[in-house]
Amino acid sequence: MSRLYVILDVFADRPLAGNPLAVVLDAQGLDAEGMQAIAREFHLSETVFLLPAEDESRKARLRIFTPEQELPFAGHPTVGTAALLGLMDASAGKGRLHGFELEEPVGALACDVEVLDRRRAFASFGLARLPQPAGEAGSPAAIAAALGLGEDDIGFDRHAPSRFEAGNPFTFVPLNSRDALARAAIRHEAWDAAFGGAGRPSAYLYIRGEPGGDLAFRARMLRPGLGEDPATGSAVAAFAGVLMAFEPPADGAHAFRVGQGDEIGRPSAIELGIKVRGGALASATIGGFAVVAAEGSLFVK
Repeated sequence: MSRLYVILDVFADRPLAGNPLAVVLDAQGLDAEGMQAIAREFHLSETVFLLPAEDESRKARLRIFTPEQELPFAGHPTVGTAALLGLMDASAGKGRLHGFELEEPVGALACDVEVLDRRRAFASFGLARLPQPAGEAGSPAAIAAALGLGEDDIGFDRHAPSRFEAGNPFTFVPLNSRDALARAAIRHEAWDAAFGGAGRPSAYLYIRGEPGGDLAFRARMLRPGLGEDPATGSAVAAFAGVLMAFEPPADGAHAFRVGQGDEIGRPSAIELGIKVRGGALASATIGGFAVVAAEGSLFVK
């Protein structure tokens, strides 16, 4: 028996950039153990398994696995899978623009896709869960030790370390220079004291983009075991909570582009859209390009 799969590079408009994603197109008959084994085989940050939706009005149901565990939600798998489904619809003659819902454990996600050519699309989705605080961040001293930085590298303007989640929790660490962002590295012996040892303790480091540039922020995502992620959509989803906490925009619609992955040769750009109403976050979207990089077959039952 063979199962078709596609590899996409997500949050990039060309192959060999962005964050790679495997999508197994026909996952029926696979149990969680089988999906986990396939995710270990691909050894990418995430692998998606495509299943029929439980609600017939929706496009598909997604199960998302890292090489270690299943996730309730992740940004680049959602964008990449939505883009792939849009490309498949376009190849079947269904047009260039597509809107549909995808089911994930976190909830139903409304997606919009614009097909650009045979292998490229831009996809976005609305958050099923708005960002929420996820507890207290570690002290600046502990965080600096875990990242090999000085305590004076941490913080800018009103921004201070914080924890938010929109499906997955992250500790957000503001840094005050591009140099500090480049110098940061995982110090395993100090990591748990700064970020906690339970679950997937991840640090999302960010700075402001350069004046006049097209990026509002630059970022890196570090986690022991994973190392460094080239583009982390679920972190940028939760980053909307950071913005509301430290520099809340005025009522209305706002767009922010977050660059990630330059330090590991996988440049990425994640589009965060937010709507503010009555001084509170009303909705948020995550979007980006995705491009098909490879296709193949898995010879597994």
